[in-house]
Amino acid sequence: MMVQGKIFLLILFLISIARLAECQNKGFIVPANEFFVDANVLPYNQVKAGDTLYFIAGNRDYLGIANFKGSAAKPIIMINLGGDVIIDTDHYYGISIRNCRYIHFTGTGIRNSLYGFKIKRVAAGAGMEVGYLSSDFEIDHVSIENTEVAGLYAKTDPDCTPATQRTVFTQYNTIIHDNYIGYVANEGMYIGSSKYFGETIKCNGKDTIVMPSLLDGVKVYNNTVTHTGWDGIQVGCATKNCAIYNNTVTFDSDAGVDTQMSGIIINYGTKCDCYNNYIADGKGDAVDCLGLGGTRIFNNILVNPGKTYFPGDFALPKHGMYISDQSVQKDSAFYIFNNNIINPKSDGIRFSSAISRGNLISSNVIINPGAYDYYQNGNTSFKGPDSYVMIQIPGTDFTLKNNYFQRDGSAAGFLSQNLHAASDFILLAGSPLIDVADPNPKVSATFDFLHYSRPYGSKSDVGAYEYSGITSSSNLTFDTHKKISWLTQNPVTDWLKINFVTEPDTDYVVTIIDIHGAVLTESAQSKSESGTSMAELNVSILPGGVYVYLIRTINNAWSGKFIKL
Repeated sequence: MMVQGKIFLLILFLISIARLAECQNKGFIVPANEFFVDANVLPYNQVKAGDTLYFIAGNRDYLGIANFKGSAAKPIIMINLGGDVIIDTDHYYGISIRNCRYIHFTGTGIRNSLYGFKIKRVAAGAGMEVGYLSSDFEIDHVSIENTEVAGLYAKTDPDCTPATQRTVFTQYNTIIHDNYIGYVANEGMYIGSSKYFGETIKCNGKDTIVMPSLLDGVKVYNNTVTHTGWDGIQVGCATKNCAIYNNTVTFDSDAGVDTQMSGIIINYGTKCDCYNNYIADGKGDAVDCLGLGGTRIFNNILVNPGKTYFPGDFALPKHGMYISDQSVQKDSAFYIFNNNIINPKSDGIRFSSAISRGNLISSNVIINPGAYDYYQNGNTSFKGPDSYVMIQIPGTDFTLKNNYFQRDGSAAGFLSQNLHAASDFILLAGSPLIDVADPNPKVSATFDFLHYSRPYGSKSDVGAYEYSGITSSSNLTFDTHKKISWLTQNPVTDWLKINFVTEPDTDYVVTIIDIHGAVLTESAQSKSESGTSMAELNVSILPGGVYVYLIRTINNAWSGKFIKL
């Protein structure tokens, strides 16, 4: 009887969705035993802009989605229903989306799960691919693990048909956020092609050069990527409106393939801002930039890049950042500022771009570059201080200003001497980094690593954090912004307090999740009468680290990160 009752409630719930759809947009149920959904085939050829595909929870071998077209104002929503959609497969993909435009694929269908689509294993290929003329898509709250190839592909590879090539197709508005990717054999995320200059394929038996599409409008943020065989996040051919930010990348480049080793790579043909990322303990460079120039790299915390890749062998260097000329537009510039680069295997920043002009490297903290003693005492033409910023090519046009270079961080005035967790680098009163950043407007950010305002006071600070009046770890208060949700304190020690704005007279649930997607605690909160609320959760038992909070009401869901000391 209990099982029958649950089935009856589910039927009532689905009927209520259908009735709601009659008043608004339509909802289409995709059963758990349906593996391929095609907008050219009944009943899905009835789906229109603004409609929703509900994927019933349960285990699936794989999931293919093709030919859906929403509109800019009314994307087609694709969401899980009734629980998690779980994929464990020997197929050559877990989820494939092809020839779709204006879609939002989201795993926010239930309250107590951050990732409503869970790809547990793909034995023969990639976890998720969004390709073949797909454009204007948003992918969020998907977890991908244990893949034979990459975690997530988001690109259209050119073939012999003109429709796939650069002169005809542009991939617009690629938005990828709040996903988890771990333990994948190749790239964590492969967004856009790495073959900006073209590739040769056989067309009608002849070698033919084809050019991959460009990307216009890329946002990659709030993702957690860990233990990738190759690069953590790769973005290529993104020539306009690109940003990579707020991501956590750890243990990249496990396979040690020398040409595929970075936490984040801004690849050929890309002009992209890269900021507020935490990248730690990978074998590769933390950030590689092989792009067009005009790139700003700032507010990143880069810890131990390359330290575990043949330790002590300086013939195999790895750096905090590597900047190259490989696709630079003449006279463009790189702006590298307010980063914390800690314990890189070789150089803090290795700068190898002579084509660019007006480059500026300022207000960075670089601690203990591993090549210091090798340059100072070895048989090289360099000296130890060159390891902080290694300029490889004579005549390079660059300016170094207001950086903080030291062999150790004991005098920097950081909150902790561990120099590993993101919270360790918060500034205490008296830090020599306070109020001494480069005032050049070309490299001035209006926010710090936690998105709190810069400057605090009259002048900005060096490094990823802006000092905000902290005198000790027991007095951690920050300014808040007018947002949908904000923390009264971040980092926290005992209590997490979240202010947020929502619908009046609404129940809500607050969930705390670790960076691997595991739910640690969940709390149902009383109704919000005024439309503004404060959720309070005791987090004193959590170990120090970075966590995600998730707030859900019946109509909305939003999340953010906090640091536990």
